[in-house]
Amino acid sequence: MLAEELAALVAAGGMAVVQAAGTDAWRGFREKVAAWFGRGDIGRERVALERLDQTAAVLASANPGQVEEYRGQEAASWRTRFADLMDDLGEDDRVRAAAGLRELVTQVRQAPGVTVAEIAISGNVHIQSTHGSVSAVKTGHVTMGNPPVPDADLS
Repeated sequence: MLAEELAALVAAGGMAVVQAAGTDAWRGFREKVAAWFGRGDIGRERVALERLDQTAAVLASANPGQVEEYRGQEAASWRTRFADLMDDLGEDDRVRAAAGLRELVTQVRQAPGVTVAEIAISGNVHIQSTHGSVSAVKTGHVTMGNPPVPDADLS
């Protein structure tokens, strides 16, 4: 598995945890994630359940102005946990673990009531296009509109 693919997968796993927390999908998802981390070891599974519960509690207790910041922090923590476990596995086990993590991410994306964010950006972002449509995301406020039609003569 390429490093870029693995990085994208563990990032998606981290986002899946925070996307599922607090939804109807959480209980089943949390148990599957814990089993993924436990890999048959009840002690490791219990530790993962405790960490998942901590994440859910942090997100549930966040003030509205803190939710996105906390979601980003928790997603990063889970991304690191997924990556650390993957790094500790041999190639064959890593391939199997990656397939299991992909399945978990897919389940969250398909779960009713779960809002999926395909991209997360923090900080100041400026996106501009000189000859076409523009799309931008800004944490806090979102402004959407149609850009002016470019001039027909682009010479």
